[in-house]
Amino acid sequence: MFEINELILKKAKELGFGDVVVLAYEQNRRQVRFANNEITVAKNWHTQKVNLFVEYQKRLASTTLTALDEKTIEKTLQMLMKSVKNLAPKEDYYGIAEGPFEYKDIPETFDKAIVELDEPNEYVEVAINAALEEGAKRTAGVLYTDHNKLYLTTSNGVEAFDEGTGIEISIRAFIGDEESGHGTNSVRVLKKFDPESAGRKAGEIAKMAVNPVQGEAGTFDVIFDPLAFANLMSYMSFMASAFAVEAGFSFLVGKLGQKVANDIVTIKDVGNMPNAYGTRKFDDEGVPTRETTIIENGTLNTYLLNTSFARKYKRETTANAGLLMPEAWNVYVEPGDYSKEELFSEVKRGIYITNVWYTRFQNYVTGDFSTIPRDGAFLIENGEIVKPIRNIRVSDNFQHILESIEALGKDLYHIHWWEVATPVFTPYVLVKDVGITKATK
Repeated sequence: MFEINELILKKAKELGFGDVVVLAYEQNRRQVRFANNEITVAKNWHTQKVNLFVEYQKRLASTTLTALDEKTIEKTLQMLMKSVKNLAPKEDYYGIAEGPFEYKDIPETFDKAIVELDEPNEYVEVAINAALEEGAKRTAGVLYTDHNKLYLTTSNGVEAFDEGTGIEISIRAFIGDEESGHGTNSVRVLKKFDPESAGRKAGEIAKMAVNPVQGEAGTFDVIFDPLAFANLMSYMSFMASAFAVEAGFSFLVGKLGQKVANDIVTIKDVGNMPNAYGTRKFDDEGVPTRETTIIENGTLNTYLLNTSFARKYKRETTANAGLLMPEAWNVYVEPGDYSKEELFSEVKRGIYITNVWYTRFQNYVTGDFSTIPRDGAFLIENGEIVKPIRNIRVSDNFQHILESIEALGKDLYHIHWWEVATPVFTPYVLVKDVGITKATK
């Protein structure tokens, strides 16, 4: 793959491009899907592709190549040059990082045992059986194993390689048409994989959710399960990108150095965290990944930056470069000191939301959004769950949510599934005075 990278870089420079980033991926992915307590589909994929970023006189373009023969490479580069010349220059573009860099191995990101795993089905069966033991009648979900190789070559002297593995499961448990629960588990090394915990949680929530009643509209204190809060934090990580800020897709516009959350809230991006699904040795420019504090004790400390944005803001890059926009690797919500039971005891009358989906923003700049609870949701009275509820919607404001965080659990959970594309580490979170409306069918 490095030979292909070098060929692309050589031909791009010959055509007159300035900055060039060639990022090649090689992936082996295995999928095991299951429904009605039985495995239904098993698939394997081997894919190779190259993501390409080019700059010509401050005119920027990117593309993806899946055919990697010399003829296709030449044709693609010629088309890119032709199209990029018709673009207006991006006057506030300030280049890519200058290499080379030194990289440290990050523990628990590659496991040969996952590469050589012959029979992942047994882990699916463990999750299914755990859900059934908790009272579920049927289950459905998916397990993935991944083996990824990353090859980076840039026009500024970077040549870097990274290799990683992962295994994860997402399982939903059902009792009737309206009673369901969801559990996940995602790790980078096989010995830490715990599909039983995912199945058990899904089954527990489904059993608790039997015979739900219509939820009320109003303002409630809400305990967000890690699965639910991770969904919100995944969206927030996009809004912390300098690209999103400048494009008008963020409530953090113009708020550097300002309070945007309760004092107890600290949120980081940690690109070099062991055993985290988003961890990589380097960003798309080759800068070694690191820990970046986005919000510190409630104050917005920085946006996520690549080299160009960093030079514009007169700061250092945060090592979050994607080919076109900075992006988070692993969002990390600093835990508090409450046990789960202590969090619930703080709620006189509120709601426990275990999962959400269809998160939509009515106004990105103000942060007005809504999201629909999925799976079990429950009314809390005097610290106790009293009944399951249904057909409600969270309708609130993102900054208000952050400002109204009252307490944080002390245990962190690693959440990654198709509704949480950016991995998130988060505890259980208590938020005061959350707007709840009735969902429309």
